[in-house]
Amino acid sequence: MEPSTQTPPAPAAADPSAGRTQPLPATERDFRTHPSRTASPAFRTALVVGSLVLLIALFFIYRYTTSYESTDDAQVDGHINAISARITGHVAKLNVNDNQYVEAGTILVEIDPADYQVAYDRAKADFESAQASSAAAGVDVPITSVSTSSQVSSTEADVTSDRAGIAAARQQFEAAKSQLAQAEANNVKAQNDLARYKQLVDKQEISQQQYDEAVAAAKAGSAAVDAARATADAAQAQITQAQGKLAQGEANWRSAQTAPQQVQIMRARAASARADALRKKADLDQAALNLQYTKIVAPVAGVVSDRTVEVGQNVSQGQELLKIIPLNDVWITANYKETQLREMKVGQPVTIDVDANGHSYKGKVDSIAGASGARFSLLPPENATGNYVKVVQRIPVKIVLNPGENSDHSLRPGMSVTPKVWIRP
Repeated sequence: MEPSTQTPPAPAAADPSAGRTQPLPATERDFRTHPSRTASPAFRTALVVGSLVLLIALFFIYRYTTSYESTDDAQVDGHINAISARITGHVAKLNVNDNQYVEAGTILVEIDPADYQVAYDRAKADFESAQASSAAAGVDVPITSVSTSSQVSSTEADVTSDRAGIAAARQQFEAAKSQLAQAEANNVKAQNDLARYKQLVDKQEISQQQYDEAVAAAKAGSAAVDAARATADAAQAQITQAQGKLAQGEANWRSAQTAPQQVQIMRARAASARADALRKKADLDQAALNLQYTKIVAPVAGVVSDRTVEVGQNVSQGQELLKIIPLNDVWITANYKETQLREMKVGQPVTIDVDANGHSYKGKVDSIAGASGARFSLLPPENATGNYVKVVQRIPVKIVLNPGENSDHSLRPGMSVTPKVWIRP
């Protein structure tokens, strides 16, 4: 007879509440659901505490993940100063190499200054000559003013004197005419007396001496008439001469009346000379600037990059020679999705993780761009085409570093970074 294979029944467990025994769990499932385990106070306490811990952990995880906005579409930006030639010339010396750090004011490239030195010397000589001419023209103005004033006064006096001379000459002419009339009258009397004495002397009624005296008196009368006539003619000639002198004096007086115009002309010449001196001064300044431009200096401190100039090269005005990247003035440009900007504000703190060196930097939001990045592209999208598909746009956000964060100048424009903007404290 085969032995029995049935499992013996488990011993009954005592039930303190009922005063009777219950069978013990025969399987693991029965053990987990056994009232003695699930109804244990320690188990229920552990379950409550674990649930609370889990909820608190989930809360802090949620709070942390929603306390910042992050993007990997971000890079380091900075100024790129393009250095170009301001004059045309032959490169005589190159003082920097690629990727060399230079301070502001460092001489980068030297252009042959010989031609510009000659131009400066010529401009300086022209300026000195124009300056001397301007000084001379300035001195001529008061001299001309005084001279013309004196000339006006002198010509006025000459006209007055000439008019008085005409009056005096006319008076002398009238006196000469009176003397001529008197001499003619005396001559007529002397000639008549001579005729009478001639008859008497022929009859020998008077002496020969008396007749001779009458002849002498007649001759004297004729001579007096001639003398008086000559005097009258001379007086008339003096009138004509005085009138001519008056006409000349009046002409001089009228010429002297142009004194203000002459002074104005001299002042205009002086102003023109000063303007010419200023133009020569501008030419001299330009020549000095061109001579100064033969030495191309660094406008800012930074690293030399993209150098294309070489010694012996002929460069033209405006030609780009190299670039300088100022590493002490960099910032972060982060292209955030428009849905990430709801709670982003200027001044919020930022943590920047740099891929190149694995370091983290502190900064803050400086500004938010006025348009999306697509608007600044060469061909911005046009959505009014009938087949519109909504695309989440990205808005550039400028993030600046806190003072002293980039003191080692390890950040370079173009580096990839991951910024985290803490929108909640």
